[in-house]
Amino acid sequence: MATAEEDRASRRLAWCVAHLLRHAPQHVVTDLLHRLDDTTRKYLCRDQWLPASAVTLLLRHGTDADRNWIARNPHVVGRPLPGLPGPARYAARPGPSPELLREAGPGPFAPAELITLLRRHGRRPRIPLTLLRMPHQLLDPEQLVREHARAPLPAGAVEALLLVGALPRQACLGLLDARAGDTYGRHWWRPAVRAVRTGLLTCDELVSCVAPASRTLLLGHLPVGHGLRWTLPEQAEMQSAVQRALRPLLGDDPRLWAELPRRAPAFRGTLPELAAALASGAPPAPGAVRHDPALARAVRHLAPDPGTAEPTGEWERELALVSLAVPMETVDEDVRWVRDCLDRSLLTGADVVRHKVPACWALDEDQWLGDIGHPDRHDHPAAVLAARAEADRLFDEALGDDPRAWWRAARALPDFAGTLPELLARVTDGDSVSNRP
Repeated sequence: MATAEEDRASRRLAWCVAHLLRHAPQHVVTDLLHRLDDTTRKYLCRDQWLPASAVTLLLRHGTDADRNWIARNPHVVGRPLPGLPGPARYAARPGPSPELLREAGPGPFAPAELITLLRRHGRRPRIPLTLLRMPHQLLDPEQLVREHARAPLPAGAVEALLLVGALPRQACLGLLDARAGDTYGRHWWRPAVRAVRTGLLTCDELVSCVAPASRTLLLGHLPVGHGLRWTLPEQAEMQSAVQRALRPLLGDDPRLWAELPRRAPAFRGTLPELAAALASGAPPAPGAVRHDPALARAVRHLAPDPGTAEPTGEWERELALVSLAVPMETVDEDVRWVRDCLDRSLLTGADVVRHKVPACWALDEDQWLGDIGHPDRHDHPAAVLAARAEADRLFDEALGDDPRAWWRAARALPDFAGTLPELLARVTDGDSVSNRP
């Protein structure tokens, strides 16, 4: 039986690991999950900051106990688990309309006939979901992917197949490759968001398979709008995955980052393929360079800081930076001060991550923006995304893709009183900052 102190330590470690997992490559996430004991894994599965990709990996490779705890986590959005939105929600829908029965018949549909109907009625997922509930012969995933590669299915049909098609992961990856069709279309982003939201794919897997590359860049900074879109934590996670694909190949070279939005509109492959072509110096095909304002905006949010001028405020900014190292008496006072500094442009989200103490508070936006009901309802999304991007950069430079270094950072984080850069410097120098054995 664990003591109260051991239980508290497990709960705090799980909270810190949940924040680290938002910035780690997929293989590091898998390694860290395997290193946790049963008590810490239980608290991790119940944590409100558990990232979508970690949920997917726990559902895919975890135990029944992991899945049970995740199913009881009210902050896990959209996963196909008991009591949560998913395919079961659509099973209760009314049957096919008389108009659809007159056009398509009652079934059963042959695979080729079903694919034809999905193409014809695939603008939105409502009718494809109905068609997939009607009698039909089992779809062959390989045939489906071949047909999609020849002429991509509409976005609504792909979304319905991801929801209720019971397809293997490789087929899901293939359905998100639309390089043979139009670059964009109505609601083109919905299948990608749905694949992450329902736990089919992680954000890293999404970056590796979505084509054309311009779609992936826009998914990294999807504009706010109505309908199915990223929540703020999911948007930050997708931004991190896109950065992990680009940063090793493009580095901080401003010429390559400037070329990225010019080459992406006409490039039909995936984003990693585009980044490799840019890094190798491969010349563009004739007519393959053009300007797309939406892509230019997306890349501006992803590119390294070009060294912009220091924010205005002079001594007020210096005071704001110093105040991050001296927490106030209560969290509410701290939150009011930081939010006021953000509103007056004295601080950015990146400043908070670099200078706020302790490091675990800097990684948790609730500690400097306040808990306002739900992680997606922060009214400072630019500060949150900037903070996540800066943390990504710091972790990548210090820890890379070494799981052991990430684990040392996770063990040190709960009890470390300094800033995040100080923690990473101590961990990489091999000087233990944790009182844990």
